[in-house]
Amino acid sequence: MAIIALAMAVNMMAGDFVKVKNGRFVRGGKPYYYVGANFWYGPILGSEGPGGDRARLRRELDEMQRLGIDNLRILVGADGLPGVEDKIEPVLQSRPGVYNDSILAGLDYLLTEMSKRKMVAVLYLTNSWEWSGGYGFYLENAGGGKAQQPNEVGYSAYVKYASQFATNQKAQQLFFNHVNFILKRTNRYTGKPYTDDPAIMSWQICNEPRAFDKAALPQFEAWLAKAASIMKSIDKRHLVSIGSEGAFGCEVDYDSWQRICSDPNVDYCNIHIWPYNWGWAKKDSLMLNMQRAKDLTKEYLDRHLDICAKINKPLVMEEFGYPRDGVSFSKQSATTARDAYYNYVFSLLADDLAKGGYFVGYNFWGWGGDAQP
Repeated sequence: MAIIALAMAVNMMAGDFVKVKNGRFVRGGKPYYYVGANFWYGPILGSEGPGGDRARLRRELDEMQRLGIDNLRILVGADGLPGVEDKIEPVLQSRPGVYNDSILAGLDYLLTEMSKRKMVAVLYLTNSWEWSGGYGFYLENAGGGKAQQPNEVGYSAYVKYASQFATNQKAQQLFFNHVNFILKRTNRYTGKPYTDDPAIMSWQICNEPRAFDKAALPQFEAWLAKAASIMKSIDKRHLVSIGSEGAFGCEVDYDSWQRICSDPNVDYCNIHIWPYNWGWAKKDSLMLNMQRAKDLTKEYLDRHLDICAKINKPLVMEEFGYPRDGVSFSKQSATTARDAYYNYVFSLLADDLAKGGYFVGYNFWGWGGDAQP
């Protein structure tokens, strides 16, 4: 709670772009640290089509603002034809360059409402995973074969399929076209070009980009470098970030992650940490494995912070999570293990702040709000 209070205490002014100076974030000439949330579905709620609920969106933003959450990580998607199991709907881009105007309006509305509350957005433009189309959408439309779904073909087959993206220049070009379209938009409600909107903190290339093949790391790094360069060529006022899990997103190659983050067009670094998903804790022993989860979290964070110190760039843990007790999805289930893990993770930022480190913020996964799972 002390970290949330700190984030609320920072004097942030609407109209100020978030910048990086001396390896830290600044906003309105003051240090900017934050506890934020993942809110991938914000543009859907902001639409007036299927899935839209603007009254709920305003309530959710008000509640997050009350809690001191002022930074939202948001998907600019999803992609592909509807009717695919395990993929979110409604989609933004059904075919390359064919956009759902209702979702675009929802994104405009979301940014407008966030600006009123002095919130800022991190907008990621694709995904390595199937749940929003992502790699598979671009590969299928570039002639790489039908988009694969892990629940149908298995995880190994999906990885083999998705690994094509790092070397498929046609698929990458379709993605670059999407980047060009989104970054050059003008908000219909404010009349403000996206490039001039301080409600956007960062353009983010991809959610959890992966090469999915160690041999493809050079091409993977080149794709990210080109994407960052294109973003900066269009928009020099906003920050650019990768959306990386860290070394786990680079086939556990820390040198690859350092090279990616060292790119002059990349303004700050990201990691994600998922103790349960990564096997650091088990379903029947979430509390029993807590110390192990904490120790491995600290080790993973510290290795990335060491790299950030070398390249003088800030680090955000922009995804982390821990299950409810028993890995239940019921709102009535206990959160003993989750609370313990979250308290520990928040303490890491406080500790790093005290020693003037490079750890500057979080986006926990994820904000559920009024949803009824």
